[in-house]
Amino acid sequence: MPTNGPQSPGEAVFAGISDTPIDADTAWDAVESEHTGAVVTFGGIVRNHDGGREVLKLTYSAHPSAPARMVELVDEVASRHPGTRLWAAHRVGELHIGDAALVAAAAAAHRGAAFDACRDLVETVKAHVPVWKEQFFADGEVEWVGSA
Repeated sequence: MPTNGPQSPGEAVFAGISDTPIDADTAWDAVESEHTGAVVTFGGIVRNHDGGREVLKLTYSAHPSAPARMVELVDEVASRHPGTRLWAAHRVGELHIGDAALVAAAAAAHRGAAFDACRDLVETVKAHVPVWKEQFFADGEVEWVGSA
């Protein structure tokens, strides 16, 4: 790869909504290449608390447009980060404490570009993919949270 020419456009390696477990190793392996000097991964993990209350589990639901929207958004983020390779998946269905709800990865020649692209990817997906979270609390209450 040339070191002083224009960078290649960013590449969306994968973008999807999954009803099966997702993991950072899969994302890492997908974005890593011979040109990669840095891979940054993010795992949004189901935690056992929210707002001072004990959470037992979550259920994520997605609008039918969510898979296509996910592809559009990852492509948009890739266009903002030349020379990167991006991967993102969001789970739907019932998730338990410790399960990954959102996994993202960004690879680039240098760490700064990988960190910047991964953060942009996560924030964009969280803000714009039509996925909703239903939280089940230990006290028996259930709460819906806007888009995931």
